[in-house]
Amino acid sequence: MVRAGTRKRSISIRTKLATLVVVSVLTTTGLLTAALTAKIELRFVTIFSVIASVLITQFAAHALASPLDEMNTVARSISHGDYTRRVRGADRRDAFGELATTINRMAEDLEAVDRHRKELVANVSHELRTPIAALRAVLENVVDGVSDADPATMRTALKQTERLGRLVETLLDLSRLDNGVVPLKAHRFEVWPYLSGVLKEANLAAAQRASSGGSGGQHTRTDVHLHLDVSPPELTAHADAERLHQVVANLIDNAVKHSPPHGRVTVRARRGAQPESLTLEVMDEGPGIPESEWHQVFERFNRGNARHGDGGTGLGLAIARWAVDLHGGRIGVAESVRGCRIQVTLPGRLAARG
Repeated sequence: MVRAGTRKRSISIRTKLATLVVVSVLTTTGLLTAALTAKIELRFVTIFSVIASVLITQFAAHALASPLDEMNTVARSISHGDYTRRVRGADRRDAFGELATTINRMAEDLEAVDRHRKELVANVSHELRTPIAALRAVLENVVDGVSDADPATMRTALKQTERLGRLVETLLDLSRLDNGVVPLKAHRFEVWPYLSGVLKEANLAAAQRASSGGSGGQHTRTDVHLHLDVSPPELTAHADAERLHQVVANLIDNAVKHSPPHGRVTVRARRGAQPESLTLEVMDEGPGIPESEWHQVFERFNRGNARHGDGGTGLGLAIARWAVDLHGGRIGVAESVRGCRIQVTLPGRLAARG
């Protein structure tokens, strides 16, 4: 993308055609002047003028038509699903250069979308295959008489079914967010009691999953201490409480998974720059995320190298990002001396979209 201030001055096709006409007229005039000075017959001058004009026009026509032919070839390849072709001459300082840049950028975007689509299909297939294979194995053992349909066996099958249900529900949430059918219902609320309730729900849910012996990609740890830090205590914000709950819950779940034994996860809330805006931070004491992977953290099905391998789907942070985007806010990994610190900024009443 060309930055403002370094944008190239482009020459329009109209200017080039006008230049062609001027050059042809000047050439003819020059030949006539030379002929009159040298006392050459007019018919020879006319022939030379016509030949010169044709040569100049042919050269200009080739210069104008050649880029269009190449662009047409590349566009046809893109329409057939080949996004690897690029148009040459994107550095030209004319309208053709701008058009070539636009076509190349479009091809890059389509190539990225196609790559993400293929990765999504592959990742979804992988995520579905594991619980389906486990569920099938349990049911085959029951049908073949290898194991009895006792409560323990049925509980194993139920856990895999619940994992499938959670994955499908998560994918549906992402689909709704992508299609813009999840409206924001933003309102003003007090931050301390709201976040306190979210943390209590996280503790209760983890304890319940731990007692049932299943996870399905969500943490079952009860040794990690959740700490809430809100300042000032009477802090208020303007956002969609349900969508913000998705953000905080997913960030807490991710932080707890990667905390050391008896570690601490801190949820910090501060007033933002705009009226009723909010800055949230979720910090853990785990191994952290390498800076080279910060831009990949919120991609769908991304699991990283240092912080995963726990059976999660890799969709929680993607959902958090989309929920923040709906508010017109920002989410990202921030620098931290220890562990991982994820920062969320919500713009408040002025920029929230609904």
